[in-house]
Amino acid sequence: MEPVELKQTRELAVGDTLVSATGGVYEITKLTRIGRGIRVQYTTPEGRSGRFTAAPDAVTRVRPAGSLHAA
Repeated sequence: MEPVELKQTRELAVGDTLVSATGGVYEITKLTRIGRGIRVQYTTPEGRSGRFTAAPDAVTRVRPAGSLHAA
C-alpha cells in the first residue's frame, strides 16, 4: 500500500497524485493561482483531464511525487 498524506492545496506540486475517498487517482499536471484560490489541473489514468479550484488552506489526500511504490 502506498503512503497517502493530507496536504493543504498550497503545498501541492506538479506530479503529485490526488487520491479520492473512493480510491480514484488523478495526477496533477498544472497549478495556477486564481484570485484567492488555486486551480488544480489533473489527468486520470485513462488520459482524461479535469480541473478544480480550491482554497489555499483546503485539505487534500495526496500521494507525493516520487513516493516509493509497493511491490
